[in-house]
Order: sequence, then structure tokens, then C-alpha cells
Amino acid sequence: MKLSVITINRNNAEGLKQTVISVINQSFTDFEYIVIDGGSTDGSVDIIEEYTDKITYWVSEPDKGIYNAMNKGIIAASGDYLLMLNSGDYFVDEKVLAHVFETEMTEDIIYGNILWKLTNGKLESAKSPTEIKFSYLFKVSLFHQGTFVKKSLHDIVGLYDENFKIISDWAFWVLAFCRYNCTYKYIDFDVSVCDREGISCINENQVTIQQEKEFFLKTQFPTFYIDYVDYYYLKDIKESNKFLKIRRFIRKFFK
Repeated sequence: MKLSVITINRNNAEGLKQTVISVINQSFTDFEYIVIDGGSTDGSVDIIEEYTDKITYWVSEPDKGIYNAMNKGIIAASGDYLLMLNSGDYFVDEKVLAHVFETEMTEDIIYGNILWKLTNGKLESAKSPTEIKFSYLFKVSLFHQGTFVKKSLHDIVGLYDENFKIISDWAFWVLAFCRYNCTYKYIDFDVSVCDREGISCINENQVTIQQEKEFFLKTQFPTFYIDYVDYYYLKDIKESNKFLKIRRFIRKFFK
């Protein structure tokens, strides 16, 4: 089987239904659909049961967090490639998967663009880079809603680290690209529509994200960690009034 689409959900019945419909309406059919529900009590299970003939595997039980749920999906999957499309996310149109797999893919990671759904209902394009550099991963991450990962890559890199609350998918990308030199291919079109309410998008979580990234880099890539700290230090300086004063002084001095 070419692909496993994995949806995790907890108490988001409305979003889950939107996701399920976008998946089962795909013109491409060489995929299985897996839904991992975290013991929802809001009617999500009723929606799963409504479409149970279209869902290959599902379970509803308490889990230990987002990455525990994602790992359950990975373990249950049998496709060559995996796509995480969580509840509330949906494909741009019914031909997305056909477009992705219209040619034979061999790369470890295939990734495209996504559209952010803003609070006012408008869509904002989010482009991925054509080339993966660590300088890119310093700042942001690949969008898992637009990224197809070979299941065999998890045999090399491992599952998502459940010790982290927010950055495990980012840590997976860093390990895959920077330690294991995985192959990749960029596809320049929009794969899915996602809202900005995910755990990594919430402002209150930004400190935790930075702390988790620093811990990961310090333990896994100590030399990268130095660059990471320098990046944030220099960024803070550039944004400070002190830096502006120094820059004005230097410009005046060298006139």
C-alpha cells in the first residue's frame, strides 16, 4: 500500500468530520485511513462509527499526549508513506493525493506547502523551502500536514519523542536531515488547510518551545546548540534599542 493517512483527535468532533470527509473523498485510492482518538466524550466516536466503512483502523482510548497518539498511528500503519492530517485539517481538494503520487516517489521525505486558515476565515499561504538547511530549521519546522514520510525512516530515526510536549516533530526533522542525511523532494503546491490553533502556534507556548529545542540540541547536537544560542542572542540584540544606538554610532563614525 502506497500511503497511510493518520488522524489524531480528542474532543474535536466538528473538525474530525471535516477531516474525515476530505480524506475519503480523495480520487486517489491507494491508501489506508487510520484514526486515533484520545477517548473523546463530545460525539467524535459517533462520527468515526458513521464512516467506519471508510476507515481502515481506529481506536478510542486515553493516551499520553499528542505524540503518543501519533506514535500509535505510526505503529498501526502499513503504508509505504505516512501523512499526519490531524482533526480540523483537511486537503485542499479531492485531487491532492493523486497529484502527489502521479509519479513514482523514492525519497524518504516528500513535502509541500500548506494554507493557514485565519480566525477571519481567510487563507494564508505558507510556503516550504525548496532546499532544507539547518538555518531554516533554526527558525521553523516542516508542516507535518503537508509532509509524507517513508515509514521505513522511522525504523532509522525512531518514533516521535514522547518526552517533549511540543517539539517532537521538529526534533524528528532535525535528526532525519542532519544526522541521518535522509533524501527529500519538494513539491510546489498546497497540500492541506490547517488552522492556527495548534499547540505549536499558541503564543503562550513559545517559551516552552524554545526551552525544549535548546535541551534537544544541547543533548543531541552540542555544536548546533552553540549556533542556536548565538542566533537568538544576535536576534535579540538586533531588536534592541542598544543595537540601534550602536549602529547609528558606527555609521556616524565611519562617515
